[in-house]
Amino acid sequence: MIRTNRFHVVLLATLGLAIALLGCDSGTGGTGGSGGSAGSGGSAGSGGANGGVLRILVTNDDGVEAPGIDAVVEALKDDPNNEVIVSAPLGNQSGSGDSTSPPPLQAMMTTTASGYPATGVDGFPADSVIYALENLYPDAPPHVVLSGINEGQNVGNVLGLLSQISGTVGAAKTAACLDVPALASSQGDGEVVDFPAGLVEVIAWLEANRAALLAGEVSVVNITSINIPSCDGEGEIRWSLQVPPATENPNAYLLNGPQDCTSTVEDVPNDVEAFFNGYTTITSVPSNSNMTCDKLN
Repeated sequence: MIRTNRFHVVLLATLGLAIALLGCDSGTGGTGGSGGSAGSGGSAGSGGANGGVLRILVTNDDGVEAPGIDAVVEALKDDPNNEVIVSAPLGNQSGSGDSTSPPPLQAMMTTTASGYPATGVDGFPADSVIYALENLYPDAPPHVVLSGINEGQNVGNVLGLLSQISGTVGAAKTAACLDVPALASSQGDGEVVDFPAGLVEVIAWLEANRAALLAGEVSVVNITSINIPSCDGEGEIRWSLQVPPATENPNAYLLNGPQDCTSTVEDVPNDVEAFFNGYTTITSVPSNSNMTCDKLN
């Protein structure tokens, strides 16, 4: 496992500014470029031809009006170095994995909860990515797809269920199969779902990878999945760990259960053990797990 220094002081200041902007007038969604056929790996070739402005497609599986996607968009939309386009399911499609609908896909203009222009797709999270790449980017594809922040954790891959069930992960894998790097982010269940904590991690990942994303140097063989605990006022998130996804659950953690941010356990060999003991987990998920890429060809 790798312990990650996230420069939280600087990021919390950035997050504070982003939260202060919540409720301000929304910007416009803009347009970008078309998608491509399903890729087999390597690095994305989107490049940085747009003068250093990062083209970001935001999606989720909770629906276009969900609070997690709203938090991400509001944090990113006013940065002149970002071009943010939103394409997400019209309603909640949690648990749909990488499912897709037969064409033609239907969509309508709508907004996020805070009023940012968005495309609502009548379909699954993967459909939202496909629709955006085919219709919302006429000149150049996005540099990155951000899927989330999901309401509820997506940890472990016991019996391969993560790859089959999570719509948040499914949307990210679909993007990578279409040659666009992707991040899936999920906030732990709790009495209060701590989206601000998740936002810190999303911004940290984006800034750490911004230059590589602009240069088209981020691999699409895997996607990154981040799960952030919600501590419910007891303890604090310990730190971020890069760990593999669990393939078994010998301690019988309830996978949608609460997280213990007061834990002192340090032997955490996988994402399930780490997450339920108060760590933010960063895992790598193969894009073609559950044959996501194969099904798109």
